[in-house]
Amino acid sequence: MRQIRAEIGAVSKADGSAIFEMGNTKVIAAVYGPREVQNRSQQMSDQTLVRCEYSMANFSTGDRMRKPKGGDRRSTEISLVIRQTMEACILTHLMPRSQIDIYVQVLQADGGTRSACINAATLAFADAGIPMRDLVTSCSAGYLHSTPLGI
Repeated sequence: MRQIRAEIGAVSKADGSAIFEMGNTKVIAAVYGPREVQNRSQQMSDQTLVRCEYSMANFSTGDRMRKPKGGDRRSTEISLVIRQTMEACILTHLMPRSQIDIYVQVLQADGGTRSACINAATLAFADAGIPMRDLVTSCSAGYLHSTPLGI
């Protein structure tokens, strides 16, 4: 099992933020909102608009390749997974016609980044005081030569 470390309040300008580490994987999440919807065409009258932006720092892995400007499929998919997870958790009906933005960045990648990002986002939401049904936790596991491993 990897050692886990978490810290809230890591970004002073954010409404809520957290750093979450699982072994050598380190991510930071910042939440802004709820606030007025910036783009009126996206406003929903009965619930909160949740947006998520996921990225990996260029220095997060040993691979120093340039990342595409518009993002890649993996980043888009992980952004969607984080957004859908948090939408299912938060009480969006209590904050109609508002917007919450989640920014998650992988600072150091060593496996389990998706789980670490979800855990960091949950802590950032709690730090921001956003009403949730419950806290979300995420983990992943695998096998190595018939031995179960927590990632």
